[in-house]
Amino acid sequence: MLHKDIVEKLMSEEELAQTVSAIADKINADYAGKELIVIGILKGSVMFLADLFRRLTLDTCQLDFMAASSYGSGTVSSGKVNITKDVSCNVIGRNVLIVEDILDTGNTLYSLKDHLLGKGAASVKICTLFDKPSRRKKPVTADYTGKVIDDLFIVGYGLDYSEHYRNLPYVGVLKTEIYS
Repeated sequence: MLHKDIVEKLMSEEELAQTVSAIADKINADYAGKELIVIGILKGSVMFLADLFRRLTLDTCQLDFMAASSYGSGTVSSGKVNITKDVSCNVIGRNVLIVEDILDTGNTLYSLKDHLLGKGAASVKICTLFDKPSRRKKPVTADYTGKVIDDLFIVGYGLDYSEHYRNLPYVGVLKTEIYS
């Protein structure tokens, strides 16, 4: 059953599970025999990250978190990225995978990738559940993408509007009147 504020379901629980498994298979193949630090971007990536991380079969896989935003409580990126929590592990000379819920303007991921490379990471790749290329402002491309979508305002499975709807087990399109 859809939440009363959702217009349509974009991805069901089953589709999310299949998508996450497919992404994990690619990461497992690409990093087989290598060490990897997986960095989840709080808060939106938490559901996706937890499901993805459980499916990684790498021998050496570390988990860390960062918190950053260019949105605040609005629906449009301010363009200014604020890192409120940095990684606690040493990334020097190591492979890093940033896990994010959605790649939109690219402002946040562009800044975070640059930040981690500046800290000495050997490589930084990006994994996103959703990609909205039509909204891109910075030259950022995800190395692993679940689904490319149109310019829709989506919530659920960690994605929010003003800290609401993260707990929905599916991803749905939010009614325009809720956020406009």
